Amino acid sequence: MATELIDLFNVYIVPEGVTATASLFLIILSFFTSCITATLGVGGGALLVAAMASILPTSAVIPVHGVVQLGSNVGRFAVMRKYVRYSVLGWFLAGSLLGAALGGSIVVSLPEHLLKLILGSFILLVNWFPVSFPLRKVGMVSIGALSNFISMFVGAPGPFLIATIRRNFPDRKELLGTMAAFMSIQHALKAAIFGFLGFTMTEWLPLIGIMITTGFLGTLTGRSLLEKISDKRYGITIKWVLTALAIRLIWQALAER
Repeated sequence: MATELIDLFNVYIVPEGVTATASLFLIILSFFTSCITATLGVGGGALLVAAMASILPTSAVIPVHGVVQLGSNVGRFAVMRKYVRYSVLGWFLAGSLLGAALGGSIVVSLPEHLLKLILGSFILLVNWFPVSFPLRKVGMVSIGALSNFISMFVGAPGPFLIATIRRNFPDRKELLGTMAAFMSIQHALKAAIFGFLGFTMTEWLPLIGIMITTGFLGTLTGRSLLEKISDKRYGITIKWVLTALAIRLIWQALAER
């Protein structure tokens, strides 16, 4: 029976060019990264994309990560919808449309080693140099455009985005709910752009579907931990894990140059 299940997993779930062990690892990791993001509002997406960049073909990393994160963030938005600050979503969407169009027009021309270098450098940057902007109309359009432009290259703009807006959300639940809405918008746009650019998602859908399911279970778990686990403890751990993964990506990029 176990052998039959393994055979079915290999045939119907595992994409070409990816091992069964790597696929299972991503399925489990989706749970934990969603749990982290649901608890802290940041870190899970960047951790997942960094892991994907070490496992998947580089051309598939950002598109596949975007669809997985779309499902994860829509689930998070559904769980925390009553805390969302809806008044800023329209302006953020306008900026995100601009950023997606600009990023999508040039991302396909980037070589593999440069994509890895951007991924690693981005993760280091948002870990160690947080910034903040006021939530005015022009500010929200600018933040939406810049974060979605970044998203087209690195897949996980969440750390950058939450660093720019967190001081404007004294209520943590409102911050987490609004971040879920923001990220749902951006990952939906990114998935649409990569589909338009010709990336074929069909062979990845079974793995993506399972990762979205485990990600939603992680969201529910993280939501229950929101009031119980220290931000400081998680923050320190995530910061150093992301730093190590970013350095590894940069090392790979320099070695492949």
